[in-house]
Order: sequence, then structure tokens, then C-alpha cells
Amino acid sequence: QGHLVESGGGLVQAGGSLRLSCTASGSIVSGNAIAWYRQLPGKQREFVARISRDGSANYADSVIDRFTISRNNAEKVVFLQMNSLKPEDTAVYFCNVPSPQNWGRPLAPWGQGTQVTVSS
Repeated sequence: QGHLVESGGGLVQAGGSLRLSCTASGSIVSGNAIAWYRQLPGKQREFVARISRDGSANYADSVIDRFTISRNNAEKVVFLQMNSLKPEDTAVYFCNVPSPQNWGRPLAPWGQGTQVTVSS
């Protein structure tokens, strides 16, 4: 199936934007719904957004109207466009295959994640 690989994180000022990418070899990305999660410092990993195989999207309340999840199945990549970033968005961001019954429960091994740091 391949390992999930997240990229695109970095340091940005509050109000700025970043675009994260989630890729993997094989069909794990193109063949499944994919979700983004994040782990804030000292806290448990939390659900951020999910996109179905046909492109339907769902978001955590904290990121609605600021983040957009999208996918390109041909390129085997899922994106997370993050706009109007806030310091409280600072976290390590991960992608994974969400359980259909519980989007907070991932089905694949975790990747290394990508660090997003938002300065005030």
C-alpha cells in the first residue's frame, strides 16, 4: 500500500497561508477517503478535515471557512489549503485513511507528519 508522506509545513505569520500535501505510493491515497489530523503541543491528535473518494469534504468546526481539503486522484495526492492561519493552528499535521464509522480513528500507520508553526 505504501507509506503516507506529508509535506508543505513551515513557519508562517498569523493570517498567512500554507498548502500541505499528502502522498503515498500505491493506491492508498487515490483509492480511499483521506483525512487530515493535527497534534497540538501537549495534546492528543485531532481530526481536521476529510475528503471522500468522490471529493465530498467535511471539516472540524475550528477550521471551517479557513481550510480547504482537495484531491487529485490521478496524481495520488490530497491537499490541505490553510488560509487565515492562527497561532492556535500550530501543530504537526498528519494525513491518514479514516475509519468509515469513526473519522477520528485512522486505519493506516502514521507518517512522520509535517510541522506547521504560526507566529503571532
